[in-house]
Amino acid sequence: MLKIENLRFSYARREAEILRGLELELPAGKVGILLGKNGCGKTTLFKSVLGIEKPGEGKISFAGKELNSFSPRERAKLVAYVPQHIHFGNLSVYDSILMGRVAYFGSKAGESDRAVVDAIISEMGLESFAERNAEALSGGEKQKIAIARALAQEPALLIFDEPTGNLDMANEQLIIREARRLAEKRAITILSSLHDLNQALQMGDCFYLMRDGVIRYAGGSEILTPEHIREIFDIDIRIIEIDGEKIIIGGKQHETL
Repeated sequence: MLKIENLRFSYARREAEILRGLELELPAGKVGILLGKNGCGKTTLFKSVLGIEKPGEGKISFAGKELNSFSPRERAKLVAYVPQHIHFGNLSVYDSILMGRVAYFGSKAGESDRAVVDAIISEMGLESFAERNAEALSGGEKQKIAIARALAQEPALLIFDEPTGNLDMANEQLIIREARRLAEKRAITILSSLHDLNQALQMGDCFYLMRDGVIRYAGGSEILTPEHIREIFDIDIRIIEIDGEKIIIGGKQHETL
């Protein structure tokens, strides 16, 4: 389980807090979706989990162990990150994925590292891409390579930052299916931010509605109500059901004083 307790963070001593006593619990092997307006603190929360930023107060633990007690290399073996904006430099797909093993091999990859990469390439059907320049790929292909690179770390916890951003519909669905597969087949715990509420319903098991540096509501899809969405996003929506699945429609801006 990922457990976050009383997390507080500000970028300078006299500035307002970005995270204000945030609490979050995500069960192991589940996909958690973080939802909220831009600026609510999602990125700062991710940076805190990844160890990029050090909170002023609070505790972040995974599987009962506090993440701040790990060295950067140990943390990299436990937590992997797939950013929204992906850059690989002048590397082939194979070498880009191999970079996910750096925490294990240091300066030079060994046979065991290459075996891990070969298995991931086979599992994800990337054989035809292996020798191509990763930067020359489409957005959806790059996102898939970034996931493969994260898997090479053999993480127990995977952080996704807007994984479907700037993708076409086919690639959006591909990434959602891949996230579900990782949770269900590999038992990887996933925490992801998303903007699209319907994609969130497709991808998530647990949902966290965030505003002003705190989680206002947490739970299953039952918390995605018109009232809660209006409070978090200042928009009015309707929820309908088609073939047993919830569909969120609308998104009209609500005027606030």
